[in-house]
Amino acid sequence: MFYMSMFFQYVGQYMKTRMQYRADLVVEILSDLLFQGVNLIFILVVFGHTQFLNGWVRDEIIFIYGFFLVPYALFSSFFNIWDFNDRYIVKGEMDRILTRPIHSLFQIILERMELESLFGVITGLVVMFYAGANLGLTISWYDPFIFIVLVLGGALVYAAIFIMIASIGFWSDARTSIMPMMYNIGNYGRYPVDIYNKVIRFTLTWILPFAFVGVYPASYFLGKTDWYVYAFMTPVVGVAFFGVALVLWNHGVTKYRGAGN
Repeated sequence: MFYMSMFFQYVGQYMKTRMQYRADLVVEILSDLLFQGVNLIFILVVFGHTQFLNGWVRDEIIFIYGFFLVPYALFSSFFNIWDFNDRYIVKGEMDRILTRPIHSLFQIILERMELESLFGVITGLVVMFYAGANLGLTISWYDPFIFIVLVLGGALVYAAIFIMIASIGFWSDARTSIMPMMYNIGNYGRYPVDIYNKVIRFTLTWILPFAFVGVYPASYFLGKTDWYVYAFMTPVVGVAFFGVALVLWNHGVTKYRGAGN
C-alpha cells in the first residue's frame, strides 16, 4: 500500500507539472505519433515493392507492429532510464536516491515517468484493428484478457533488458553507454524473426528476447499455431528476465561507490 500510495502521489505531481506546459506536452505527443507514423510508412514502402516477406503479408507485419507499440508504450512511460548512467552515476544523483527509505529502482522509475508515451497504446490498438480488419481476424471473449497478459509480459521483457544494461553503470561509470544501440536492436522485435538468420533469431529469442515484445505474442492473434508455444511463454519470459534484472540491480547497488573523488 505504501508503494501504491507513492506511485499515485508521483503521478499526481507529474500531471500538475505537465499541465503547466501544455504546449510542450502536445509537441511531445505529436512527435511520438510522427515517429510511429514514419515506422509504419517504412513498412508500407517495403511492401510496395513485394507482396510477401518470407511468407508474411503486409497486414500481418502491420499487425505485429501495432502490437509492438502497446508494450513499448508501457515501457517508455515507466522505464525511461536510457540516461541512467550519465545522470545517476556520473552526475551523482544516485547518492540522493539511496538516502530515501524506498527501493532505488522504484524511485528512479517514478522520477523518469513520461505518461504522455501512453498515447502509443491508442496508436497500437488503432493499427491492430486496421490490420486485423483487413485480415478478417475474429476476437473471442477471452482474447482481451490474453492480450493484457501478453502485453504486460512484453513490457516486462523490454524493461528487464534495459534495467540489466543500466545496472552495468554500478561497475563502470564511463559516460559512454550501449543504451542507444540496444534501442536499435529492440526494433528488430517488431518484425517476424524467421526473416533473420539462425544466429539473430536465437539472440532475439533467448539472449535479448525482444521477439517476445512483438512478433511472438502477436502470432497468437494472427493464428500462427506453430508459434503458440512462444506466444504463451511471453509472460513467463517477462517475469523471469525481470526477476534476474532485479537481482542484478540489487547487487549492483552494493557496488556503487558514490560520485565523490
